[in-house]
Amino acid sequence: MNTPTTNPLRVGLRQERVITPQCLVIFGASGDLTHRKLIPALFQLFKQRRLPIEFAILGCARRPWSDEEFRQKMKKALGKEAKDNSAAASLFLENLFYESVDLQKSEDLIKLARRLEGIDRVKATHNNRTFYLSVSPNFYGSGCKALAAAGLLNDPKRSRLVIEKPFGRDFGSAQTLNQLVQSCCQESQIFRIDHYLGKETVQNILVMRFANTIFEPIWNRNYISSVQITAAETVGVEERAGYYESSGALRDMVQNHLTQMLAITAMEPPGHFDPEAIRNEKAKVLQAAHLADEIEPWKCCIRGQYEEGGSKSDPILSYRNEPGVNPNSTTETYVAMKLFIDNWRWQGVPFYLRTGKRLAKRLSEIVLTFREAPVHLFDAAGGCPTSNQLILRIQPDEGADFRFEVKSPGSGMRSRPVGMEFSYEESFGEPSDEGYVRLLADAMLGDPTLFTRSDEVEAAWRLYTPLLELIEDSPWQLPIYPYESRTWGPVESDALLSKDELLWRRP
Repeated sequence: MNTPTTNPLRVGLRQERVITPQCLVIFGASGDLTHRKLIPALFQLFKQRRLPIEFAILGCARRPWSDEEFRQKMKKALGKEAKDNSAAASLFLENLFYESVDLQKSEDLIKLARRLEGIDRVKATHNNRTFYLSVSPNFYGSGCKALAAAGLLNDPKRSRLVIEKPFGRDFGSAQTLNQLVQSCCQESQIFRIDHYLGKETVQNILVMRFANTIFEPIWNRNYISSVQITAAETVGVEERAGYYESSGALRDMVQNHLTQMLAITAMEPPGHFDPEAIRNEKAKVLQAAHLADEIEPWKCCIRGQYEEGGSKSDPILSYRNEPGVNPNSTTETYVAMKLFIDNWRWQGVPFYLRTGKRLAKRLSEIVLTFREAPVHLFDAAGGCPTSNQLILRIQPDEGADFRFEVKSPGSGMRSRPVGMEFSYEESFGEPSDEGYVRLLADAMLGDPTLFTRSDEVEAAWRLYTPLLELIEDSPWQLPIYPYESRTWGPVESDALLSKDELLWRRP
């Protein structure tokens, strides 16, 4: 019998936990996320031999597909991966099943329960199940209620529930959704997923800080003058206009991805490496964070919207001309803001967050800028010495870069900045796994470390409530500034930092 091949280097470096026998049930199996992310991530786990023999994937959607139709569509979704690993792909696809299910119909849930019992018998999954809601956020609440009514969430040790972002639209709706979901199952069963937390470099922040004595003593307001967190995309809204028009960059990226990076960067050392200890410290950061100007919040936030750009041979449409977008839309595709964290470690240190579509480069990074030396003893090649910076690259080139001053060659004593770089791919011989690989494994293992807890979600929404209220009630106070596609956003965002005599980092 053929078995999936494994990279010998991967075996030598990785000590992974093996997932217990179970069935992963994906609702929304006909959707884009399942095709682009979930099935490819599960195939990676299969190739790494982290999935047990007693494992099944049950795709659920309203389309009347058969098991074989679903398998063929998922094979197509794997694309080149399936062709390059044909033997492994064939074995993997044998574990895929499909059931037509409408979560709004109780009879479909009864049918689903019977199908799961049949899969349990055939695949020996011991009634262990992880339910993944890859559906419209409008169905999160009703989906949870339907699963609970069918008795599929009754056993807290054998059933888990994974919920995609966005979890709510504001503080009030997040509270309501939390209450509803927690009435259907225990908090320990709920895994609110944010794929940014699955990225190796985000997790590496914890290791860099708490496993190296050179960083932790200087990771505070005494040595760090400012922090920038950026998530930039070169793509536009693409086929998500319907969703994006009702969310915008603030709800789509800032409230979850950037805020989680903020929490991990700024958290205190946990007493021990335990899921709840880590989540406790992250929640404390978000509860201490606030907009730089809570009285006049429009002074610490800039919103923008991309306009046309590109070239004659490769023109780029403006956001308002994208298919499905309101021609008079006031939805932001760019947002930048300034925050503070009122605690002993970070009091007075500004945190700048920015994200946008159609920007100059695809990247996600965290930049910690250190305070200048108290006296400039040496001339600098560029006029004055550059502040030391630690740059944590989340994507696409995962790694870190430390910038510091050295002596320039020659007879004088002039200094110039240089970089000391770490790359995951170069150091370990392979790129790190895509975020969903780690998060799917952790959810099936029942490890909540990299998932957001209810109080974290509510604290994040509370943080941005003043801005959301302004957008809803007084949008003229937070105007939309246009910016050309493939630039770094509206020029007005530069003023946000120039007040503090700072500049955005532009790689």
